[in-house]
Amino acid sequence: MAQQAEADLSSLLERLKAAQRELVLTAAKGTTLPSDGMLRKISELEGAIAATEALMQEEGVRR
Repeated sequence: MAQQAEADLSSLLERLKAAQRELVLTAAKGTTLPSDGMLRKISELEGAIAATEALMQEEGVRR
């Protein structure tokens, strides 16, 4: 069961990073500052990435 949770968390982490990367690359293509909404979404994804990584570390320590 722990292996499945690790795989699920790893998959989630990759999806979150990919989504954030796409937003950052889109923002970089623009000639103006990104919108507040885009910046907020990038920030929210960073928080979700950090939380997922922390949970993965926590789960790794428990084993």
